[in-house]
Amino acid sequence: MAASSKSGQAKIVLSRSQDIPFNKLVLSQSNVRRVKAGVSIEALAESIARHSLLQSLTVRPTLDEAGQETGVFEVPVGGRRFRALETLVAQKRMNKTAVVPCVIRTDGLAEEDSLVENTDREALHPLDQFRAFRTLREKGRGDEDIAAAFAVTPAVVRQRLRLVTVSPRLLDLYAEDAMTLDQLMVFSISDDHARQERVWESLSRGWNPASPIQIRRLLAEGAVHASNKRAVFVGLDAYAAAGGGVLRDLFEEDGGGWLQDPALLDRLVVEALDRAAADLRGEGWKWVEAAETLPYGYRAGLRTISGSIVLTEAAQAELAAVQAEYDTLSAEHEGLDDLPEEIEVRLSDLDDRLAAFENTPPRFEPDEVAIAGAFISIDPQGRLQVERGYVRPEDELPVPALVPTADAETGAASDPHDPTVDQTVPAVPSVASAVTPVQARTIAAVSQTGPSISAHPADLVEEDEGIRPLSERLVAELTAHRTLGLRNALADDWDAAHLSVLHAFCLPLFYRRAGESCLEITVRSAGFLAQAPGLNDSAAARAIDARHEAWAQRLPREAAQLWPALQALDADDRQALFAHCAGLTVNAVASPYDRRPRALADADRLAEAIGLDMAEAGWTPTVEAYLGRVTKARILEAVREARGDAAAAPLAALKKPEMAVAAAALLAGSGWLPDVLRTPGMPTPSPAVSTMPEDAAADEDAIAAEAMVAV
Repeated sequence: MAASSKSGQAKIVLSRSQDIPFNKLVLSQSNVRRVKAGVSIEALAESIARHSLLQSLTVRPTLDEAGQETGVFEVPVGGRRFRALETLVAQKRMNKTAVVPCVIRTDGLAEEDSLVENTDREALHPLDQFRAFRTLREKGRGDEDIAAAFAVTPAVVRQRLRLVTVSPRLLDLYAEDAMTLDQLMVFSISDDHARQERVWESLSRGWNPASPIQIRRLLAEGAVHASNKRAVFVGLDAYAAAGGGVLRDLFEEDGGGWLQDPALLDRLVVEALDRAAADLRGEGWKWVEAAETLPYGYRAGLRTISGSIVLTEAAQAELAAVQAEYDTLSAEHEGLDDLPEEIEVRLSDLDDRLAAFENTPPRFEPDEVAIAGAFISIDPQGRLQVERGYVRPEDELPVPALVPTADAETGAASDPHDPTVDQTVPAVPSVASAVTPVQARTIAAVSQTGPSISAHPADLVEEDEGIRPLSERLVAELTAHRTLGLRNALADDWDAAHLSVLHAFCLPLFYRRAGESCLEITVRSAGFLAQAPGLNDSAAARAIDARHEAWAQRLPREAAQLWPALQALDADDRQALFAHCAGLTVNAVASPYDRRPRALADADRLAEAIGLDMAEAGWTPTVEAYLGRVTKARILEAVREARGDAAAAPLAALKKPEMAVAAAALLAGSGWLPDVLRTPGMPTPSPAVSTMPEDAAADEDAIAAEAMVAV
């Protein structure tokens, strides 16, 4: 209410306050808050018990029929505080007669009091809360204590405290509402304030706000994700023990974070492979070759020796018991949609034990080990992959020359070309002789640093040369990918495989010009001279290898038993094996050393017959595989074709490395392919119908700025 001053101007008089026993208070029905929000009543009660009541209740006296005060007060403002006090009384942690500080109102309406109190209040800015947590920690309060005091979880406290490690400049921008909380939270994955500020400055130039996805990707640029096979192979604990730092996102699932020291990780990979190679050499192998990733076709031309798995009597008994238990549990619960949790866990454990028996290393004869070697690499899941028992042609033991001998009964000389006579198998060039010195170093000894990807001198072009023909080496590498795609797709298409082989058979029989087929029916499957980045780990390579290994397990060890084994196969199995073998003969590599225009034209016909889509086969235009190997004009052409002129325009002013990075983000998921990988007759994805990924669909200016920071 107001009172007049000497000057006649009304002075404000505040409502009086009074301590009122709790049992004289009742909750008013005039409180406008109906929807539950914020801290729960139970949590608020705990806060009052810990800190006392820090905010008074606003009450109004209740009147009797004569208009006289009854001594009871209703509470229109502070209903949640009232409920929290009521909870404490019910828990016997507070006396029902304990006095409660109250502000007594008599003017106006109770509903107006409640509305004003809830409308005029302003929640504490999150940044102030974060800084308050930090102050409490600096004064000796632990995370658990702070969490209990403010009714939050310890994880929330750690998240908030992580936020105050962000650059003070960015915190000021957040305080001024120039940055959202979601954006600020992403910056907390890095402790480098200068890098945080550079990323924000670049991304803030765009027309649209920077997305958290963009910020996270740029802050982690150059780091290795924990899901990378090298990181899985080494292990985060070993990497951290060696002094490596890890970027972690406390606010989002980050899959283990990002390893910040790739050089350290590479060194640890080499050291781990070196230890594995030393153990393998201890088995007596003549040679051991190891690398993080071996080139495709590294086993071509090598003879495989077969070992045998030998189990002790105790191991055999254990295997039988495990298999019996597994079969019994499977039979007892057959047909159930949902297995009991304990049964599911037990079956999984038994399955792992059976797999361990199946993966028992085979034993080889000492004389075979003395001439053979082994390969060590890391599989796509980050596990150590050891392959034993490969003999190089130069290590084969000498075989006595075959001479005609007289038949015991007829006296006639036996024919050395008679298929019943064992013939010496001609030597096949080794892997080492089939690759250049640069490629041979890909299968590096463990003492070397391992494989790396860099542009070849022949691929380096001036940025102002415009659209020019692709380099011969790049064409060879791209068509190496296409060859694998054709091989894999042909293996799934019996009609096309049969037709293509029949075509190759007919050419030399009915026409003068042979060699027009891309199927090399001699029959062989050699490695590629063009070892494109990621070739051996590609989806097609993994599918081919898995299928080949499955057939190798089914077929007999000795060639003499192969014919009856093939006769025993049903029609479907024969067709599948035939298609697989036909696929292995495909050679669609456009090599400058082996120009075969008619064979490459045949590869186009085969790709069209199969309906090969290299984008669906797994090829993507990354910086390493394509964009970093072509001119700026070709990069812009690719973005225009896939995303349109509007997406390509902001990239034009960038330098080539930055342009390649930005283009890779834009082209991801677009299905775009260079001409050399496109199948004739198949439609090219149109920018009007392409679906851009969430992070690549951001404002083009922001993506261009992103590239300048990323490289």
